[in-house]
Amino acid sequence: MSAEKKHDYHLVDPSPWPIYLAFSCLVLAVGAVFYMHNEVSWGMYLGLALLLYGAFMWFRDVVIEAEYQGHHTPVVQIHHRYGMTLFIASEVMFFVAWFWAYFDISLFPNEFVGNVWPPQDIKTFDPWDIPLINTLVLLLSGTTVTWAHHALLEEDRKSFIQGLTFTVILGFCFTLLQAYEYYHAPFDFSGHIYGAVFYMATGFHGFHVIIGTIFLVVCLWRGKLGHFNKDHHFGFEAAAWYWHFVDVVWLFLFAAIYVWGS
Repeated sequence: MSAEKKHDYHLVDPSPWPIYLAFSCLVLAVGAVFYMHNEVSWGMYLGLALLLYGAFMWFRDVVIEAEYQGHHTPVVQIHHRYGMTLFIASEVMFFVAWFWAYFDISLFPNEFVGNVWPPQDIKTFDPWDIPLINTLVLLLSGTTVTWAHHALLEEDRKSFIQGLTFTVILGFCFTLLQAYEYYHAPFDFSGHIYGAVFYMATGFHGFHVIIGTIFLVVCLWRGKLGHFNKDHHFGFEAAAWYWHFVDVVWLFLFAAIYVWGS
């Protein structure tokens, strides 16, 4: 009786993964710096491999705690929602920095860019070509992930898997289209503030799309294993929140950088 749990909170068991991932990040950072100075890349790849392994094992333990051990009670899930909300808020501020840099130079162009925006020597993308297609792809993916969410709430497992599958496919298509756009870009990253701001803003968004797609792939795999139900599915809900955040950021990027900035 003394070992019986008398509260709804989750006191996490000691885990090796936080300190393991800290050292993995150290190896990755040192390896990356060493690669930049000596073009020897094995340390960087070793750190990346250690990091990926540690992340997989840590998230595996979290899934076990949630799905099989029952530690993620309604009270714990509320705290998870608070945490995910704060995480997305921090991501918003991250993108605010890039928008700030873009609007600072575009609204007040100086002699460095010829006192005009976009600079005369920059050929911008046609916003109504691939950028518009990518906008429609992301908007459609937001619809399919919402479809999957509602299907899960209605305990329609088949529709949940279908909607999530379509979302993953659309996320993958967005990444391919953006890679194609970058490959045919008429300007590069270095040597000009337009290219630097453009690639930092849209490139980091593309990186978030890749992370979000991986997030949804894991949820799809878990869904096929029978995980999630209408009352216990925060892992998927967090992925859906993140995906909608990615959608909204892209709408601002499309309107500000591709349409207004052209």
